[in-house]
Amino acid sequence: MISIDPSAQSERDNYKLLIGSVIPRPIAFVTTLSENGVLNAAPFSYFSIVSSSPPLLSIAVQRKNGAAKDTARNAMECGELVVHIVDESMVFAVNETAANLPPEESEVALTDLTPIKSDVVAVPGIREAKVRMECVLDKSVTLGGTEEASTTDLLIARVVRFIVDEELYNQGRIDPVKLNPVSRLAGSSYATLGRLFEIDRPQ
Repeated sequence: MISIDPSAQSERDNYKLLIGSVIPRPIAFVTTLSENGVLNAAPFSYFSIVSSSPPLLSIAVQRKNGAAKDTARNAMECGELVVHIVDESMVFAVNETAANLPPEESEVALTDLTPIKSDVVAVPGIREAKVRMECVLDKSVTLGGTEEASTTDLLIARVVRFIVDEELYNQGRIDPVKLNPVSRLAGSSYATLGRLFEIDRPQ
């Protein structure tokens, strides 16, 4: 085995080890609204569940040169966001939204994705997503770097409405095969579900 001290190597070297080891990572496709009403959309793979009571999600948004990205800034300013689960049918369009655009331009305009009015938040969702979660910002925490220059905005989003495609909803459960989610690996690599198997939990 190789023993590596993260403090003895660069951020990029640590990044490569993290994204190559913590796999597969689900992708949150997040829409937010700017104070000027511009619909921002971006994918994030530093994403997971925090709690089911209440339903909370975590999204870590890396800063750029110490400045918060549009998604984090919009969520903190407006207090709302919509989190979509990325599936194979939409992954190429979602990838287009990772383009580095100024805040006054909408990434959705680069794609054929369709904004749709949300049920309980002001931020539109994306019609093509099979699962989307309308959220309010429960908490944001700045992390990493130094006190003067943080590197990450950790968003804790509380789900206030689940929107689920009828085809994959069955008695309160989601059919993973019909959802056909895509996950992030390292570099430009993605993965689909692959082989499924079950193991019973110990009593």
